[in-house]
Parts: sequence; C-alpha cells; structure tokens
Amino acid sequence: MRKIDLCLSSEGSEVILATSSDEKHPPENIIDGNPETFWTTTGMFPQEFIICFHKHVRIERLVIQSYFDLVHTEGQLQNEEIVAHDGSATYLRFIIVSAFDHFASVHSVSAEGTVVSNLSS
Repeated sequence: MRKIDLCLSSEGSEVILATSSDEKHPPENIIDGNPETFWTTTGMFPQEFIICFHKHVRIERLVIQSYFDLVHTEGQLQNEEIVAHDGSATYLRFIIVSAFDHFASVHSVSAEGTVVSNLSS
C-alpha cells in the first residue's frame, strides 16, 4: 500500500469542528494543501479542531506547522513531528491550551500513512 497524506481534503478528509473561525482564515485551510493559507484562532484559549478522515487509517508520522508555541520565534513557523507506532484513527483532535500571543495559527497538519478500511455506510 502506498503512503499518502491522509489529512488532505483532496483525500476526503474534513475539518468537522473548530472552536473559532475567521472568514479570511477558515479551518478548512489546515487541510487544503496550500502553504499560503492557514486557520487562525480569534483569541481566548483553549482552542481546538477535529479532522475526520471518513475512513479508518494507520498513521505513521504526523507533522503540524503552526505558530502558537510558548516560545517566541520571530515569525518562524514551528514544525512539530510525531512518529506514531501502530497509530490507527478515524479522527484527530487537537487542543491548543495556550500560546505566546493572544492568537494562534495552524498552517497545516499532515498525516503520513495508509488507509486501513472504509467506514460502513
């Protein structure tokens, strides 16, 4: 089976919940595959979003590009990589409990892995 970026909207993934939305930077931007777009929170913490795969997947590596770390990095995006061992999922839930500034932005979430099975209708 080939490994793909399971989080892309073009692969059928969807942001099904976000605690805030700005019309210029909606949560769908997290999974659109465009490096120029992002989701931004509208202040206050915690903030969260949920990505639904609409299928059972096995995730091997997760990469989050964002700007909300507790350490100020002069406008540099933070890249957080998580290696998953036997990580199976249908949903991914992310909770941002605090940030350096009043706002946070998530530029992309990438989940490298394979589709295990489709969900029954």
